[in-house]
Amino acid sequence: MAAPSGVPPMKEFSPSMRTDLMIADFRAALLPELSVEEKERRLYGDAWEAYMEGDYGFALWLWHECDRLTNNLNGNVREVTRILGPGRYFGFSHRRAVAAAVPIERIYRPRKGDMSTPRTDAFVLPHYQVLCVYLVKAEAGDTKAKALLEISLGELEDLRRNDAFLKHFETFRDLVQRTKTAVPLTAPPPPAPAVAVPPTKPRRARAKK
Repeated sequence: MAAPSGVPPMKEFSPSMRTDLMIADFRAALLPELSVEEKERRLYGDAWEAYMEGDYGFALWLWHECDRLTNNLNGNVREVTRILGPGRYFGFSHRRAVAAAVPIERIYRPRKGDMSTPRTDAFVLPHYQVLCVYLVKAEAGDTKAKALLEISLGELEDLRRNDAFLKHFETFRDLVQRTKTAVPLTAPPPPAPAVAVPPTKPRRARAKK
């Protein structure tokens, strides 16, 4: 399947541990005299370039970073876009493409009280991103993802008050629903029903007087 407009085709999907190490290297290379805002812009820009080259592991970090700034700026998307740079807001088409590519079996979801550490090839995602992954895969017909989504949604009401990022999942879910019900503007109109035309009776020749 071709990637949506503006979304790079996936070449690789670095696990979270590798992505975090690369982000740490990007951050260490920033000049200390830069302002906090400029450091955020450049760090995001480095990760964006890696994502544009086809590494979807950086996309997960960009997704969460974009939402973190949105929360900090009280939902002011225009201000978030100004800080991140034009054309770099991690929008719905990016989120949907990345969510569809995440392997469910490699998502690290520790249970309560679990002291184990994630494997080096695992994806460590915030809860709201996991919900987005389940949703996209469930819409595509994945029965396991559908069951996991239903279980997770049962806990949504209890978690909403304590998790400021869950509203981003709800926005994502609304957009998925809209794309399902929207009628494409370029769709041709349905053909008009055929109308039966009775055959014309031949005229009788008049008799000569």
